[in-house]
Amino acid sequence: MYAELNRASIATLVNDFYTDIRQEALLAPIFNGAIGGNWEPHLARMVDFWCSVMLASGEFKGDVYGKHMQIQGVEIEHFRRWLGLFEAHARRLFQPAVADEFMAAARRIAASLQYGYFGRVEVT
Repeated sequence: MYAELNRASIATLVNDFYTDIRQEALLAPIFNGAIGGNWEPHLARMVDFWCSVMLASGEFKGDVYGKHMQIQGVEIEHFRRWLGLFEAHARRLFQPAVADEFMAAARRIAASLQYGYFGRVEVT
């Protein structure tokens, strides 16, 4: 379990999480459809993204909302599963207070995207 929140620990979370995503029956088709064979660039962007969120690094530049709104076939259950997997990884890798911070950010992001897709928030 990481005691320190830094780029290396965030990279471990991102890589472990997306390894599971690629093998998860519900989520893999959505992610593979959007990312295709470009996983390495995506993982690097996700590390930059989470460093920007958690460390205020400013490394990530992009339109998270706009990119996600282009993905077809997303359902509420995808959010439930994504948040569940993300929480399992965050709690396995980080002290409770840090995992709580990750989850607060993940829930805000999920709520924003759910509202964009469905006009409501069901999973937080």
